[in-house]
Amino acid sequence: MDTRGRYTREEIYSQPEAWLDVISRLKEVTNNIQEFFHPNNFKQVLFTGCGSTYYLSLASSALFEEMTGHQARGIPASELWLSSLNSLRNSKENLLVALSRSGETTETIHACIDFISHKRGKIITVVCYSDSALTKLGDVNLIFPSGMEKSIAQTRAFSTLFLGVTGLCSISSNQLERLDQINALSSVGRYILSNYSSMAEFYGKNLAIDRIYFLGSGPRYGLACELNLKMKEMSLTHSEAFHFLEFRHGPKAMVNKNSLIVGLVSEINSKHEFDVLKECKDLGAEIISIGEKNTDVSFNSGLEEVMCNILYLPFGQMLAYERSMAKGLDPDRPTNLDAVVKLSQ
Repeated sequence: MDTRGRYTREEIYSQPEAWLDVISRLKEVTNNIQEFFHPNNFKQVLFTGCGSTYYLSLASSALFEEMTGHQARGIPASELWLSSLNSLRNSKENLLVALSRSGETTETIHACIDFISHKRGKIITVVCYSDSALTKLGDVNLIFPSGMEKSIAQTRAFSTLFLGVTGLCSISSNQLERLDQINALSSVGRYILSNYSSMAEFYGKNLAIDRIYFLGSGPRYGLACELNLKMKEMSLTHSEAFHFLEFRHGPKAMVNKNSLIVGLVSEINSKHEFDVLKECKDLGAEIISIGEKNTDVSFNSGLEEVMCNILYLPFGQMLAYERSMAKGLDPDRPTNLDAVVKLSQ
């Protein structure tokens, strides 16, 4: 019996149920967050993580800016740890949001310890596991156990943590009505997984494709980076992520008939983004557009765009899974990787 990828597949397809648990946990801590967290209390807001959660920090910082109107940055935890003077303002009024699936990643823990030792400000941790080293360092800890996983490559954990950050942004900007949209996101997630799995399998099995590019802007750039990472981890495929319009400035030279371009299309900028996809199609590339409507993978959610970012993830995850299986690999156990990176010192 072929058991390759059984954990990854289950974790991808169980995401909508995991998301439902997020809203109940957010409502439990709403008052605590409101008392603690107000952007005006901090001169700088940083999101940090490693690997997938670094890309989560890119998406989260852009989402934070969009929802609160206050500036934020996403930065790798290793940079905060090893080059903090380049990353942090010389102030005690920083807010660090540390993102981690396990709460045990060495660089993230060291970054937080250094942040505390130099009295840089306050820390919020966002994790899946409650009994972790990272949660011992946070002033506030947001814990979402429904994102816990057995496989190495993050799928359910990433989307669950991202939804937790979306809730954090909603609460901190006093837009509590947006929390109720999370229930609707779950049903749309099930729709996407059900209706577009065959498309993911079709393109995943097309091994004539030898290069894949994920395009996204705003919060969707961080998500494009994450889907690019999933493609690399699971299927060992040449894959890269770019901002939509930046793709014209050099990377487009790589496009040919063996290329697949996956566009994370926004409603606001769709005209410019579709123009880029058309140029790539004219060069012979296969194109998959993902977005709210009039796209190859359409959400048809009727929800605010700022709440729909999580919906770009399931199809790209399925695509990486199907390509891994088609190449005879095991997406549960990517080559050369461990679930948690722990350094000796």
